Amino acid sequence: MKHPSNREFFAYWDQKRGTERAPDRADIDPAAVRGLLGDIFVLSCEPNLGFPFRVAGTRVCALAGCDLKDASFAALFNEANRREIEEITTVVADESLGAIAGITATREDGSKAHLELLLLPFNARPHTPVSVTGVLAPFDDECGALGPFTLTSWRYLHQPEKLLARAIRKLQIARGLMVYEGLR
Repeated sequence: MKHPSNREFFAYWDQKRGTERAPDRADIDPAAVRGLLGDIFVLSCEPNLGFPFRVAGTRVCALAGCDLKDASFAALFNEANRREIEEITTVVADESLGAIAGITATREDGSKAHLELLLLPFNARPHTPVSVTGVLAPFDDECGALGPFTLTSWRYLHQPEKLLARAIRKLQIARGLMVYEGLR
């Protein structure tokens, strides 16, 4: 992670999750990340609707040039990258893995703006909607409204030391036949 806002939010999210793969949505206190709220958003995990925004900070809305409530997150990306960002967001939600991405977009004057996107899962609970949170932070404070986003790089955030104890517990409980999901 290169952007200070992403590092700060990830550290807070990581502290709140403790030994779990992700924190509950209720564990995130907006007052604790007050200085980052303009860059933070929450997406509803509805792939057929392009992962609509539930909440979007003021700076995120300014980058899009409109209020993003209920707007499609995937629609912010150019046609060539929409499917890829939908897949990344699906993995973040389904596998409880964070993701970090480099993004470029075109400013109104035609120059390129560089941004960093952080996507983080919330703990999925029965009878609660699945959602993903994140930060969209430009490296230049004077971006204004931007054209379609282009993914330039991305990777999943994986920390084996947080998952190891959970995996060992599962193996200790499992007896007999074990079925592992995989590719067909």
